[in-house]
Amino acid sequence: MKLDFKFSNLCGSVYKKGNLVFTPDGNSVLSPVGNRVSLFDLVNNKAETFPFEARKNIVFLALSPNAQLLLTIDEDGRALLVNFKRRVVIHHFNFKGQARVAEFSPDGSYIAVGVGKLAELWKTPKTNREFAPFVLHRKYAGHFDDITHISWSRDSKFFLTSSKDMSAKLFSTDPIEGFTPTTFTGHKQAIVGSWFGSDLKTIYTLSKDGAVAVRKFNIQSTGEEIEFGNFPKNPDTLELIKTRWSTSNHHYFNQNGTKVKCAYFNHKTQLLLAGFSNGVFGLWQMPDFSELQTLSISQNKLTSAAINFSGEWIALASSKLGQLLVWEWQSESYVLKQQGHIYDMSCVSYSADGHYLATGGDDGKVKIWTASNGFCFVTFSNHSAAITACQFTKKNQVVVTASLDGTVRAFDLVRYRNFRTFLAPIPVQFSCLAVDPSGDIVVAGCQDSFDIYVWSMQTGKLLDVLSGHDGPVVSLDLRPDGIQLASASWDKSVRLWDLFDRSKNVEKLTHSYEVLAVTYKPDSKQLCTSTLDGQIHFWNIANASQVGSIEGRRDIAGGRRQEDVRTAENSAFGKSFNSLCYSADGSVVLGSGNSLYVCLYDVETNVLLKKFKISSNFSYDGMHEKLNSKFMTDAGPIQSFDSDNDASDFEDRNDSSLPGVKTGDLSKRNKMQVIRARGVRFNPSGQQFAAATNLGLVIFSLDNNNMSFDPFDLEVDINPETISEMVNNHEFLRALVSSIKLGERSTINSVYQSIPTEEIQLIVKQIPPKYLIRLLEFICVVFERNNQVELDLTWISSILINHGKYFTTNSINTRPILRQVRKLVSQMRTSLGKLCDDNSYEILRLLNSASIPTLD
Repeated sequence: MKLDFKFSNLCGSVYKKGNLVFTPDGNSVLSPVGNRVSLFDLVNNKAETFPFEARKNIVFLALSPNAQLLLTIDEDGRALLVNFKRRVVIHHFNFKGQARVAEFSPDGSYIAVGVGKLAELWKTPKTNREFAPFVLHRKYAGHFDDITHISWSRDSKFFLTSSKDMSAKLFSTDPIEGFTPTTFTGHKQAIVGSWFGSDLKTIYTLSKDGAVAVRKFNIQSTGEEIEFGNFPKNPDTLELIKTRWSTSNHHYFNQNGTKVKCAYFNHKTQLLLAGFSNGVFGLWQMPDFSELQTLSISQNKLTSAAINFSGEWIALASSKLGQLLVWEWQSESYVLKQQGHIYDMSCVSYSADGHYLATGGDDGKVKIWTASNGFCFVTFSNHSAAITACQFTKKNQVVVTASLDGTVRAFDLVRYRNFRTFLAPIPVQFSCLAVDPSGDIVVAGCQDSFDIYVWSMQTGKLLDVLSGHDGPVVSLDLRPDGIQLASASWDKSVRLWDLFDRSKNVEKLTHSYEVLAVTYKPDSKQLCTSTLDGQIHFWNIANASQVGSIEGRRDIAGGRRQEDVRTAENSAFGKSFNSLCYSADGSVVLGSGNSLYVCLYDVETNVLLKKFKISSNFSYDGMHEKLNSKFMTDAGPIQSFDSDNDASDFEDRNDSSLPGVKTGDLSKRNKMQVIRARGVRFNPSGQQFAAATNLGLVIFSLDNNNMSFDPFDLEVDINPETISEMVNNHEFLRALVSSIKLGERSTINSVYQSIPTEEIQLIVKQIPPKYLIRLLEFICVVFERNNQVELDLTWISSILINHGKYFTTNSINTRPILRQVRKLVSQMRTSLGKLCDDNSYEILRLLNSASIPTLD
């Protein structure tokens, strides 16, 4: 089995903190998600998370005007310079301070960065690698508090800085005759943003209390408004005429009891967008300050706002809810509305065809995601407590979930409704779930009465109650044939139940420690369990004997937490597996727990094959093996202090979530979380696996761009030149087999395209069976990218018709690739069917026009 799984995507988390950025074409929006960056393509309806990671949570993004360079800045002021087209990090840089804002100049020559109270101007690096790409051009001082916003004039000669000291300053990139740096005051609270007007005669400054000041550039003696940047001279004396900035007007949003949290100004359309602390956003047309739209879209404060270049779409984000919205204000409709789980994600499940993912969270919500584009398309909010387990039925039309609210619910994915609710005779809390392959039997275990309940899906009636455990039942799994049920409990045992014949004795597998997870091997011959001491045990189901074990305590162990008294080596936290999953062929087993690692083990040899790190985000606790004593104080870790006074306002500190709370907290509490994975599942095709973590749904996939090859199959005369000669001599079978041995996708593709359609059937009959899986893997890769649907389907049908016996006898090894083929074919069938349905009348018109005789 391939092991080169790489980070593929991050679902379930669309926004954490920072600013939103539209691409220059206005079709995509960039959102910081922890220490990663996600790109949401609004036209093609696709979400992508970039593979690079910052050291800590990203607080600001800046994209160059030509969309070549992306600058990310994290909480410590460390920056990553990224080639946006290739998604590759070019350079790491440290601004050596709390950099909270940065902006490229319109011509792309400079980057203005606000580092604390200073404004630093850097020359824009090139896209190629350099030894020292960041060159400091100039530093600007004058503010008495941190800089909050930077904006440029359209000629890239001047820029504005806004600060918490209730002032804005105007600077130039180079000394210009007649220009002196200008300070704009008059606001009563910190300035959120300041911008140049489109005519370069006006500057707008906006403060947190909702006051907009309009500044005009004019001649001091006459008051005549002139364009800023052209400093006139007296034609007689050739001396500079005195000019000044004057405040011509003040406007107010009149949103009582709220403050402005984010704002954006579009220079092309003169639109001013403001987001408030009560979840309301407003859109005003400048310079008239005429209100175009005011709408409440959230119950929590909006933390970021942006407008695309054409001014049609508005992007808004709320950090507390993890919500991202793109709103088309003219038609008053959503372009994008995505929100992850408010609290931790607790479980994950793949559909049988691998198209969809179901996740449950501690917020009581069930979300269904499309695996191909990373978007959530339906959310069920019927549960009133945390979700503990979720599972698809075999036909992918039903999702079954268990919750601590004492209900097990079945959701219809065709009509999007909760059509069945399963209850126990007494109030219990369900902690695990299993559904038989036919979808007729639903089994759930509880953590308070220690019983297992069995229901009928069709009638919803309780069929049986399985009793016998002396501790909470934490994991259930049905054998692939649907006859036997395995239950794991904290009473240090796993019990095997026969669901349809209660006269048989219940087999008990005794362990030395509490059992946390149990799962069956796909061939139904083996059982895998994990215990609290960090071990994974393998059992032979036929004779109920243990056939192997893995000591995984050290493999999954994380770092030391800030408040741990013991070292990481002696700590017991996060050193056990609470979720296990076999691959589709049963050759490997995947394990995860309260740790930042996911471990992959070989079943036959019980050897660790690979460890996957969920994240390298040092904003979370437990990332270091050893702690630095300089960060420890008498009051606790220094990371828990609000050093930058972000929560200085009362509404930021006020927490009314508990009943009876009126005043809130007097200071901000910053509790560092520990990265943990509470569930892990393999895709049925074996091409990817997903981990349900408190960061979101982290997906790792195989890189399909590199074809696998067996070096023992290689011979001296197998190379691209000899394969090309075989094609020219019409030796297509030799050329195809040789190219598969070589494993280069470009070579295989050239042979694949050269074979005549009428000879495909004959060649497929003669292909050795050992190369069929690799040939199908290649066809799956090209099937998604080329437009030769008929050619690809001809190859697939010929392989399945002529080698059906081989795929049947080797079902364990061939099952993943067959599932992948079925997934791609069904996707193509759906898309082509939709295309034909949308153009049915056009097809009829063309058919009718072809039958009409033409007149000469």
